[in-house]
Amino acid sequence: MNKLRIVPDTNILLISVSSRSKYHWIFQKILDGDFDLYVTNEILAEYEEIIASKYNEVVAGNVLRALLKLPNIHRQTVYYRWNLIVGDPDDNKFADCAVSANAHYLVSNDKHFKVLNKIGFPKIEVLTMEAFEAIFSTRQSG
Repeated sequence: MNKLRIVPDTNILLISVSSRSKYHWIFQKILDGDFDLYVTNEILAEYEEIIASKYNEVVAGNVLRALLKLPNIHRQTVYYRWNLIVGDPDDNKFADCAVSANAHYLVSNDKHFKVLNKIGFPKIEVLTMEAFEAIFSTRQSG
């Protein structure tokens, strides 16, 4: 079975970093190589900035270094900007990465991403953390 290709938004990664989080399983599965994670330099910069503001710069640096050493983390180059998210244009970097990587899912609980489910082309399937967990669990047990 092919591994799922995902693009998690910053908040999904942020809430999964702490071992005390009920969502830590996603960060652990990334470290274990259970799915392929696609990122751009813009996304990595945001990950680092937000993790540093929530925890500290040391934690942010450690998370980024760990991610960049993993064979299942893919640095994606985006050649076209779709500008699909008008409500929060900063979120377009995740949508553009998902399209460029031909990702199975963009994982986000952010309401601004919901507009993507109404767009026929390019097709980007947005899942909440809970929906992604259900699909991932089903694939693991199947």
